[in-house]
Amino acid sequence: MQVNQRFSALYVRDFRLFWFGQLISLSGTWMQSVAQSWLVYSLTKSPLYLGIIASVASLPILLFTLVGGMVADRYPKRNILILTQALSAIPAVVLGILTETKAVTVAHVGVLAAFLGTVNAFDVPARQAFLAEVVDKSSITNAIALNSAAFNGARIIGPVIAGLVISILGIPACFYLNAASFIAVIFALSLIKARGTMSVHRGNFFDEIAGGWQFIVRDKAVFCIIMLISVFSLFGIPFYTLLPVLAGEIFNVGAKGLSFLVASAGAGSLLGALMIAFKGKVEREDIFIPFSALIFSTSVLALSFSGNFYTSLLFVFAAGWGIVSYLATCNSYIQNRVPDTLRGRVMSLYILVFLGFAPLGNSIIGFTAEKAGTITSLKSFAIVCIIGSIIFFKQFRKEFRHI
Repeated sequence: MQVNQRFSALYVRDFRLFWFGQLISLSGTWMQSVAQSWLVYSLTKSPLYLGIIASVASLPILLFTLVGGMVADRYPKRNILILTQALSAIPAVVLGILTETKAVTVAHVGVLAAFLGTVNAFDVPARQAFLAEVVDKSSITNAIALNSAAFNGARIIGPVIAGLVISILGIPACFYLNAASFIAVIFALSLIKARGTMSVHRGNFFDEIAGGWQFIVRDKAVFCIIMLISVFSLFGIPFYTLLPVLAGEIFNVGAKGLSFLVASAGAGSLLGALMIAFKGKVEREDIFIPFSALIFSTSVLALSFSGNFYTSLLFVFAAGWGIVSYLATCNSYIQNRVPDTLRGRVMSLYILVFLGFAPLGNSIIGFTAEKAGTITSLKSFAIVCIIGSIIFFKQFRKEFRHI
């Protein structure tokens, strides 16, 4: 396989513009994520508040992402993304000013997080469905993997820069830099001409939403994927919420240590995304998808038993590899099976269970960590994810064989 076949999406001008713009913008977003987590922890010293803020940020996705998917099927996705990126800069600027003037409270952070979450409810479904408009279907797997690589590359770049910026310039600088980073992706989107217009059926709101759900229910393998993502969103992925507690109380490594924990997860995620992009197509999806799910689940469990910071970096790295390998491959699998007319709505349901269930998951893990301890909550939830992964392994392979 030639290099241009391995990274075929990057040979498409529009995707290349979108990809580089996202890399810059997402690096700023991850800078803000680390700075915001450390700000909340500094204000409260409580894992419960970390869980609450994470829940508030993702609750709008639960409430509005299905509407966002319908909007993505009805209107030009490029225009939607330009608007959502411009709106995303507002909370960054406001949070920077409030923090710099020392007027910031947890309530301020919560309100701004909710605003950004509402914007994301429309941004993420449009972003996922937009890939099919800038590349051919033959390159969609590569585009998804490279898109994930940009996201997770930013998870390395952003937190590392955040740790340095916080120690040298302070927390507000991270928020200002994030606001500036949106200029790159808005500029890139303004130069893109999406390929054609997706055919759209405009009907009753509930009928349109039902169309996406009916597709998922009919395709049993996709249904299995969605169910395990639900389990991970509720009990697995929220472990990221507790990283500030691990850094501050368990390992005593401060903001720099937190940035390395987040960056380590990003490095593992980046490796997983690049491996898929390099291969171009995942062989034996019936084996690889369940395997990556088990790697993620067992790595979180191993993290809960680790008392060493450097060993924990390895477990977080493996967890990052597992979850992104699972999600990127599943995303590709679904996008290759869904018809264009349902793409926005089906991807909004995918986002609903992936990000929309996070409020409940973050609240559960924050509450459990507050009452039973951080390590106990990690162990309990990791075991739930392992059980879910084993059940998924058996059922998904069975349905995959039928296909």
